[in-house]
Amino acid sequence: MSNGSPTVRWISLLLLLAFLSGVVFPHLKTEAHPAPGSPAKISPDLGQAAHGPHANARVSVIIQFKQDPGAAFESEVSNRAGRTKAKFQNLRMHVIEVPANAVEALAARPEVAFISPDRSNIAFGHVTATSGADVIRATNGTNTTGLDGSGIGIAILDSGIDTNHTAFLDRSNNQRVIVNRDFTGEGRVDDPYGHGTHVASIAGGNGRISNAQYTGIAPNVNLINLRVLGATGLGNISAVLNALEWVIANRSTYNIRVVNMSLGAPAVDSYRNDPICRAVRRLVDLGVVVVAAAGNNGVNLSGQKVYGQIHSPGNEPSALTVGAANTFGTDGRADDAMTTYSSRGPTRSGWVDGFGIKHYDHLIKPDIVAPGNKLIYAEAANNYLVTQNPALDAGVSPVDGRRMMYMNGSSMATPVAAGAAALLLQANPSLTPNMIKALLMYTAQPLAGYNMLEQGAGEINIEGAVRAARLVRTDLAQCTVAGTPLLTTAVPPVPQTTIAGHTFTWSQGIIFKYHFATGSELITRYQPIYGLGFLMSDGVVVSDSLVSDGTLLSNGVVVSDGVVVSDGTILGSGSLILSFGVLVSNGVVVSDGVVVSDGILTSDAVFGQSSVAQAMSATTRGDPTSTMTVKVDAGVDCLSY
Repeated sequence: MSNGSPTVRWISLLLLLAFLSGVVFPHLKTEAHPAPGSPAKISPDLGQAAHGPHANARVSVIIQFKQDPGAAFESEVSNRAGRTKAKFQNLRMHVIEVPANAVEALAARPEVAFISPDRSNIAFGHVTATSGADVIRATNGTNTTGLDGSGIGIAILDSGIDTNHTAFLDRSNNQRVIVNRDFTGEGRVDDPYGHGTHVASIAGGNGRISNAQYTGIAPNVNLINLRVLGATGLGNISAVLNALEWVIANRSTYNIRVVNMSLGAPAVDSYRNDPICRAVRRLVDLGVVVVAAAGNNGVNLSGQKVYGQIHSPGNEPSALTVGAANTFGTDGRADDAMTTYSSRGPTRSGWVDGFGIKHYDHLIKPDIVAPGNKLIYAEAANNYLVTQNPALDAGVSPVDGRRMMYMNGSSMATPVAAGAAALLLQANPSLTPNMIKALLMYTAQPLAGYNMLEQGAGEINIEGAVRAARLVRTDLAQCTVAGTPLLTTAVPPVPQTTIAGHTFTWSQGIIFKYHFATGSELITRYQPIYGLGFLMSDGVVVSDSLVSDGTLLSNGVVVSDGVVVSDGTILGSGSLILSFGVLVSNGVVVSDGVVVSDGILTSDAVFGQSSVAQAMSATTRGDPTSTMTVKVDAGVDCLSY
């Protein structure tokens, strides 16, 4: 029996999942740090810098506070030769520059919660038909009678948007990029890098070019351009925090209901401490859907599959984390698969206790996947990516403002989900972020041959999600009792969708942080965890068995303890699922090349230049077996999208 046989691969995946569940899951029961020893208040890499050979070097750090700091803290910073660079009042965070050897003294102050470096972010790099968006969007001449995102604002945190591109006009030639802000310090809001324009057009580009061949998911949505990545695609965490602070302050003014983050930083610190994750949680609790890319580090430089490379803020449980699927250029979904490069879970961020022991988060991520391989969408004029890689121009048009380019990655899959969230909110404005996550997972299509650490609940199905969203009651509130009817009808939606002649069954389940829940009550009965201020797993009590507490999760929901989506079926607690406590001995090699040893995956805590180069390579290269069909633009606007 060869190492690549289905049987060996299946057993290997079970061993990997058993290892992860046995080693990590039992001690993760609440949001509090459960292990002995006081949790460290400094990120591990920052602590090393404070005691390293360059301890006197100045570092830029992000300080999170338990309460608003007073003048005494400002004086302490000044006394230690530091300076405050930025203050984010809504997030209760400051960015300061200070000698590395002064960080521990600042962390010792009672008002300080956690200190981490101002790390760098990088951009990760036929869709409406295959995603199901076309099914719910009917047209009548030039007037759309279906859903197109009208009135909803999507904030695009990226490298900028080329607002001169035709893709961003409405049907009356008005600009739909309604806000432009720069947080990079470069003093510009266009897109010299080229990533943000492509991302924005996937979420909300119109159908004017090439007879609507490259229409975005929500083609009449309002776009908010928040530039956090510079001219070469790099940026700092502080720029992202600044943009998220701005969203909190201005979300009502522009009806920002969705934030798209097709970018990521290395997920070193636990989501409980990571500043971007904390900011994302704040936004979600305020009712804003935050969609984050999983990352493009699913294989190492030798082409071997690796687990555990979900980036921040994709490691945040309240975010909708999206991986990249490959549609092979067809509208039908029978041949869809995972891309090789899409980052896999579990999350490997963690925290260090007072004894120096690291505890990993190990969340099941991504939540869902969406088309992300070789997508053709808007090309910013004279952008860096095409200048360095001329083959990325798709040959659609020679005219600036109508050019289109290829890109790949979870960066491209993320705005598919962001556009889908906008459509759900247009269909039912009362939906909360948790409800939107639940609907997208419940209606997703499990892809055959891939486990949950690769695809989450499955591939996005906009038709099914919108059909279910339209049935959800609009009078639900935080005080609604668990088990109350969720829908306006006694007959639940049929859990199947047909796209391009192919009918598939929904996953009919949702992912919690460490488990997978199934049951018709997820869609027919109100679950208080769908409200604001909760995580999707808050109703789960982990003890000798996995149960709901009856208050936050109705008793008809079944929670499984090690579920994997593989050959198109959802496995329960049968004989194929190994129980908690089963360990894999050191040196066991999973057949696809992943080595499991000492509880550490090969990708653990590694995010050097090679990983950055690999992520960028996925953005420009992609998997070679799939591409959208090129339709040359005639130069005449199509308004019937």
